[in-house]
Amino acid sequence: MLFFDQRDYFQQKASSEELKKYETATKYYQDEINKTKEQLDNLQNNPASIEKFARERYLLKREGEEVYLFEDTAVKKAVPEEKK
Repeated sequence: MLFFDQRDYFQQKASSEELKKYETATKYYQDEINKTKEQLDNLQNNPASIEKFARERYLLKREGEEVYLFEDTAVKKAVPEEKK
């Protein structure tokens, strides 16, 4: 029964690990859903957050303002270059 059964020890262990993986993923996605709901509520009820969101996401600006964009050079250095 330990080795030859359809529900042997190794199958049970693999199933248990898979279940833990899915439970972890479920918790992560629930947290993400809650964060998104908070952001949505904040955007629906706070005009300052709407302006901040529009400025950051869509690069909107007020008349007479200038927008400067900076690239993160550390990200480009992290990618290994191809060897010739």
